[in-house]
Amino acid sequence: MTQTPTSSTAPPGSALPAVPAQPSPPPAPLPAAPQGARRTAFAEGLDRLRAAATTEPGRLRIIGAVLALLVLAFGAVTAWETTDRAAAADAVLTSSQPLSSDAADIYRSLADANTAASSGFLAGGQETAATRDRYESDIRTAAAKLVNAAANSEPDSPSAATITKLNRLLPEYKGLVERARTYNRQGFPVGGAYLRYANEKMQQEMLPAAEDLYKKEKQRLRADYADATPYPWAAIALGVAALAALAWAQHRTYRRTNRVLNHGLVAATAAAAVVLLWLVAGHSLARAGLHDSYDHGIRSLNVLHDARIASLKARGNENLTLVARGAETKEVGGEVRDAYDHDFEQNIDRLGAGLAEAARLADDGDGRKPVDTAAGNMTEWKKRHASARAQDENGNYQAALDKVIGARGATGECFDGVDGSLAEAIGHEQREFRLAAGDGRDAMTGLPAGAAVLAVLGAAGALLGIGRRLSEYR
Repeated sequence: MTQTPTSSTAPPGSALPAVPAQPSPPPAPLPAAPQGARRTAFAEGLDRLRAAATTEPGRLRIIGAVLALLVLAFGAVTAWETTDRAAAADAVLTSSQPLSSDAADIYRSLADANTAASSGFLAGGQETAATRDRYESDIRTAAAKLVNAAANSEPDSPSAATITKLNRLLPEYKGLVERARTYNRQGFPVGGAYLRYANEKMQQEMLPAAEDLYKKEKQRLRADYADATPYPWAAIALGVAALAALAWAQHRTYRRTNRVLNHGLVAATAAAAVVLLWLVAGHSLARAGLHDSYDHGIRSLNVLHDARIASLKARGNENLTLVARGAETKEVGGEVRDAYDHDFEQNIDRLGAGLAEAARLADDGDGRKPVDTAAGNMTEWKKRHASARAQDENGNYQAALDKVIGARGATGECFDGVDGSLAEAIGHEQREFRLAAGDGRDAMTGLPAGAAVLAVLGAAGALLGIGRRLSEYR
């Protein structure tokens, strides 16, 4: 009986065929972009920039573009900021300060015309040709200054509205004064009423409008100073950034090539450094000149103009005290007083305070001398006024009149002395202002154009310097 073998070994020659290896499955395809979708130009440009930044030529091109843009931006901002400041400095010298002085002259002319009109009225038929000529000259000056102010003001500005108002009121005032003169020469008491009405129009409408115009022009002057003096911090910051970037680029070039200098980058650095130094030095000199013109010119001029206005008001009040003859009164501290005499005392006190401040601000003998002379005349004026008031209160009207408008020893001489000395002091301070402000404006001459030209040359130098490095890879 035959048995089946129990061994698991396959018999020779009966091996099973090998199973072939299975191939690995192909990778799954990336999802296709939906039809119609397209990458933006910015994204494609960013990819190209990343690809370029992986090679040294690409990095050099990026560095060159950044350097050129930084230098050009520095030049453009410098030209822009210095142009604005130079224009403001020129406006201080040629526009806002002269208009501020014109506004003060308008006030002075109107107040002096009112004073001359009251002096002529007090003289009656004895009015001198000099008094009449002074009145007419003041009216002409006020009209001419108003025309000049109108030509230099913005059409819809508050100053233009004030000028229009004064142009309307001036002929009305002149008509009232002429009526007062006519009735006064004929001996009609109504002449005094017309003169008081003219004075009210001057004091309550015209002079406040002129003073408002003066204040507006002073505000405009201060605004021009504020625009001209701040440092151009944006341009300075860009200049420092451009120099730092250029220094970094040269250091990088030295580390990779062992060459100390790259002529193009050195030229760009020199151009940027010149612009930055010119900007800082020029603006510092301009700022110093403008501050000097304000401290030693405008401040003194403002005080002197205010003092002159106070003297004119005081003289007008003094004359009207005699014209009104007690018709205008006010209660002061429980006491009834002549209204015009009370106003005289207030204005003469303002004049004294203004002269003291002007003497303190005067920085040389030529400026201090006329102020001291005006102070001496004011002291004598107060003494003569007290004497005239004593005569008037005692019923000696003619004696009081002689002490106010007389040919010799009258208060009119003191007023003329004060006014003339203040005019001299104002002229001196005007010259000081023009000299200092002119130096400040001239310190920025050529800076905007020079900065723009040097910035273009600096950007070209940066590009040429980087281009020289790029040529080594070709």
